[in-house]
Amino acid sequence: MKIPVGGSTSYRGRNYRPNWLALAGFVSLALAVGLLGGRLASSTGPWYASLVKPAWAPASPDRWLGPIWTVLCIMMGTAAWLIWRERYHRVRNVALLAYATQLSLNAAWAAVFLGAKNIGAGLFAIACLWLSLVWALREFAAVRTAAAWLLVPYLGCVSIAAALNLSIWRHN
Repeated sequence: MKIPVGGSTSYRGRNYRPNWLALAGFVSLALAVGLLGGRLASSTGPWYASLVKPAWAPASPDRWLGPIWTVLCIMMGTAAWLIWRERYHRVRNVALLAYATQLSLNAAWAAVFLGAKNIGAGLFAIACLWLSLVWALREFAAVRTAAAWLLVPYLGCVSIAAALNLSIWRHN
């Protein structure tokens, strides 16, 4: 019986053994981007505290934001690694490009909104991030469903952050 390479039951295109070093690299890259955002968030100090925020905004996110983003970054890196393992899938490279795009836009949003303290440009960056994340999710689903599901919580957090950014932009 001949199994098509792009089919869902094909294991010919997947790396036979997991490459743990590659997994560590993908997770480390995602954690580095998350760390950049965390460092910029901690340096905002009185600026962020002085902004008018909606009633639903978390009062003190420092306590739980780090652990949540750490878990999200591990999930993101694992999802990208699962896609990377599908060597011969026809949309693998497009999926990885979408992932790299959203990862770079995540870093850009942190740099613009938290680093440069530019709320309007941050809103534009997070809108682009959200769209690129939806693109990545769609491409991941085409390659490996489990990888796409690993990005869903991240999409939820980015959606909340985008709503918060929009509300801060409106009130300030």
